[in-house]
Amino acid sequence: MAVKLTWFSHASWSIETPNGTLLIDPFLTGNPAAPVKADDVKANFILVSHGHNDHLGDTVAIAKRTGATVISNFEIAAYCDKQGCEVHPLHIGGGHDFAFGRVKLTIAHHGSALPDGSYGGNPCGFLLTIGKTKIYDAADTGLFYDMKLIGDEKLDLALVPIGDNFTMGPDDAVRAAKLLRAQVLIPMHYNTFALIKQDAGAFASRVKKALPKTKVVVLKPGGTFEL
Repeated sequence: MAVKLTWFSHASWSIETPNGTLLIDPFLTGNPAAPVKADDVKANFILVSHGHNDHLGDTVAIAKRTGATVISNFEIAAYCDKQGCEVHPLHIGGGHDFAFGRVKLTIAHHGSALPDGSYGGNPCGFLLTIGKTKIYDAADTGLFYDMKLIGDEKLDLALVPIGDNFTMGPDDAVRAAKLLRAQVLIPMHYNTFALIKQDAGAFASRVKKALPKTKVVVLKPGGTFEL
């Protein structure tokens, strides 16, 4: 079963599966690094890790245009429901089977607030099971030792932030890679703005030295990777 990921910069992803297309944290409008516009993307499902605008982004507009189901924590799902979107609420540790596969919410150490200033619930990451493929999107988070438990899932792919300041920086992301032990690791949440500028190539070299069996893929915005 082929699973194709496209990085839209920052923490925004498109994941094409045999049973639907997922968007994760579709921050496109106002994103200086985004290679596409919100009106140009397709989706059957949209996963939102937390309520900050650089992650909720264009979720409501895309969901209303495409009819995609928004999958997020209860508070964000309720917010999107009020905007006229189809939603499916989850919470940390909970999972659900969808047409494309299973989504389980994981912890993420970060903040969350919605555009109107209301409470955005607990931020999360995503553990996706698509056929036999397991993908972990750490979303916005600091390092936490329970990543070792997520690594016990025998991950095919891990998406980890390296931007520092608002999330893990390269040092902690290398430590995270050791806990996750994924076959493939892709850095994200960097170089969107000057404040989170990082050298992804240097990070890849550090991971390769620390974890020779882990393949690090550095994508440019609009770049793709297929599992």
